[in-house]
Amino acid sequence: MIKILIADDHLIIRQGLRLIFETEDDFEVVAEATDGAEALRLCADLAPDVVLMDLRMPGMDGLTAIEKLRTTQSEVAVVILTTFNEDDLMLRGLQAGARGYLLKDTDRAALFDTVRAAARGETLLKPEIMARVISHAGTMTQSTAKTTASIALTEREQEVLVAVARGERSKEVALRLDISERTVKAHLASIYNKLGVDSRAAAIAIAARKGLLP
Repeated sequence: MIKILIADDHLIIRQGLRLIFETEDDFEVVAEATDGAEALRLCADLAPDVVLMDLRMPGMDGLTAIEKLRTTQSEVAVVILTTFNEDDLMLRGLQAGARGYLLKDTDRAALFDTVRAAARGETLLKPEIMARVISHAGTMTQSTAKTTASIALTEREQEVLVAVARGERSKEVALRLDISERTVKAHLASIYNKLGVDSRAAAIAIAARKGLLP
């Protein structure tokens, strides 16, 4: 059972999401929060597997809550669910540690797939979102470009990073590169260390911004 916390300041959104998740046997909505601060308190009390986090809320916003969760409860997976289609907020959210990014007009299948992937510790970004992440990297500043030179990924790490950016799971990456799943995870750990992140989504966002993805 995947325990879900919904953080959104609109009651109708929270109620609608709860009804949607109740149609699947492997989801349980354990709590609802109206802002980031309440979401943090409920996460500390209930330890949900996944938080569906709106970015724009009164009081503490979702982005601040994501950043705080990363330091206090990094095991809690966050999926951003927002009305606003803004590249800067998307990148900041992914860099802060979110494992997914969905707009509120997404379909049920994409919602379920993204939440299940996040609960497994994986990142699942829709192709159009990934395209925007990579496209946004084209606006990289000169200072950022200079920083890129100091990040030295091995050829295999680069292959793993690109595969992950395409949305492949560790098992799929291992099969295609003819290496073990444990080796894939070791490469990912090295990539995270070099990029200064602790999640796939953050690694993809940072790598895109620094021009490390083709």
